[in-house]
Amino acid sequence: MKCSLRLCSPPFKIFTKTYLFSLCILLGAWSTVLADVHLPRFFSDNMILQQNQTNAIWGWADPGEKVVVHASWKATSSTVTDDEGRWKVFLKTPSHGTGHSLRVGGSNTTIITNVAIGEVWLCLGQSNMGWSVQNSFEADGESAVDLPNLRIFKSAREHWHKPLEENRDRLSVWKGCTPESAMETSAVAYFFGKKLHQELGIPVGIIQRAYAGTPIEGWLPWDEQKNDPQSKSQKKLLEDTALRMAQKRGETAEKAIANFESELASYNTKIDAGETMKNKFKQLTPPIITRPATLGHQFPENIFNAMVAPITPFGIRGIIWYQGERNSKNVPQALHYQHQLETLVSFYRRKWHQKSEGHMPKDFPFQVTQLPSWHAPQSAPSEGIESPWVVNRESMRLATKNLPNTHMAVSIDTGDAIELHPKNKKPIGIRHAIIALKNTYRKYPVGEGPRYHDHKLEKGKILIEFDSVGSGLKPARPEPLSGFAIAGSDRQWHWADAKIAGNTVIVSSPEISAPIAVRYAWAMNPSQRNLLYNQEGFPASPFRTDNWQLYDPEADIVEVTKPEKPSGYIPHDWSRPIMKP
Repeated sequence: MKCSLRLCSPPFKIFTKTYLFSLCILLGAWSTVLADVHLPRFFSDNMILQQNQTNAIWGWADPGEKVVVHASWKATSSTVTDDEGRWKVFLKTPSHGTGHSLRVGGSNTTIITNVAIGEVWLCLGQSNMGWSVQNSFEADGESAVDLPNLRIFKSAREHWHKPLEENRDRLSVWKGCTPESAMETSAVAYFFGKKLHQELGIPVGIIQRAYAGTPIEGWLPWDEQKNDPQSKSQKKLLEDTALRMAQKRGETAEKAIANFESELASYNTKIDAGETMKNKFKQLTPPIITRPATLGHQFPENIFNAMVAPITPFGIRGIIWYQGERNSKNVPQALHYQHQLETLVSFYRRKWHQKSEGHMPKDFPFQVTQLPSWHAPQSAPSEGIESPWVVNRESMRLATKNLPNTHMAVSIDTGDAIELHPKNKKPIGIRHAIIALKNTYRKYPVGEGPRYHDHKLEKGKILIEFDSVGSGLKPARPEPLSGFAIAGSDRQWHWADAKIAGNTVIVSSPEISAPIAVRYAWAMNPSQRNLLYNQEGFPASPFRTDNWQLYDPEADIVEVTKPEKPSGYIPHDWSRPIMKP
């Protein structure tokens, strides 16, 4: 008989069977034997499956054991586990509905109840994706929400240096949307899911997997970035740091893993005893390793291994991505983000398609969140190397332009001059939902703000052409646009006069007789300028018409700094045009 230490794996798989059984008892893990068929926690009561799709369902049992999955909608699939005890089947789902169930049988039987079928979206990113409704401006408005068919699955932060088959978080469960579950959910993910649920009138599921302070390098396997200079540089920096700390403080991987195993044993013992709370306010979570740096949450691939690998290829409609702050400390880093984002989107699509054995589309929807405003309001016509966030916004704009079925929620009219975690998250979530309702569900005619398309020089003026203009272009306020800058051959930027003419903005300046380039909202925080929107209330993305070098490779790198927070500072929101797609 062998003990099933599934939620503690895979690092424990290196042990012999006899030692593994003893270790299970020592750690207070389940007394379930391997022959007991079991599944990851996201296959559980109250779950939601993607409609009209052949979905993967998987788990573990004894090697060579037959596993049969019956669905209440009369679909059945069976398989035999491999030599490692893994199994995976595929079930085709009908159109949306509720009240379904799954029966998973082998040597034992598991029945999953209250299964919904509808639309499922995976929400990934760093701290601003994880920022909760409770900590947002809009919390009071959700205090009475009751949407049982908006299903939420939120799991604890985890990272690991090898791909995990199953997460260690034993308290993550699917929840219907109540005031309590809404408050703890990512505000961006929540408002996105709620809008979809209400507009489509069908069950919607959002799976939240966010981890604060993580770079994009952490969200990709090493093989996908091993030839990337930025990734290699970050990896070497962290390896050097780990080596230095090992020599100085004795911080070794062996000690860290041993301490982790001890803490994990304590966590499992508490869960087995029925404990759920760390304190009055925080739920128990599995331990994480912070040092050495090679095992930490900023090391390349460590986030992917624990936050993405275990859930691939769960059936989803698409992915919402909100990450980039950690990769925008300086302009070279932010400029390189375009390549990294394109790599990540392409890899995730390929991974889901392959692991689903072709049932997930090769180009499923992928939506990214452009960085909001931060730092002091814009005062110069065009900011330079001190403002890497605007460069990251450009990287996102170009990446989504280059990739099929990839879209971007513009958020420069949200943010905060001081706080890195702005509280006005609802507009971002709603914009993501409207993008999906337009592009994925074909429900709305307009889903985004004006997009820079082309430009031409004409008699001392530059005419900027836009698409996605909807019913027409407009300023945020009934006064002249004030976010445009213009330059001539000397590359000196001046505030520009900007006038709307149909689908075009005519840009000029009395100070420049022969202009050659325009930039729009080219600053860390352009939120207080009179920005460009379409009549449907969606803002235009920052852009530039020039291809001038944004930094001198021979010069010192300038890092963005965190603004000093004044005593008694209270964040506040501001008005913006109403969205009416």
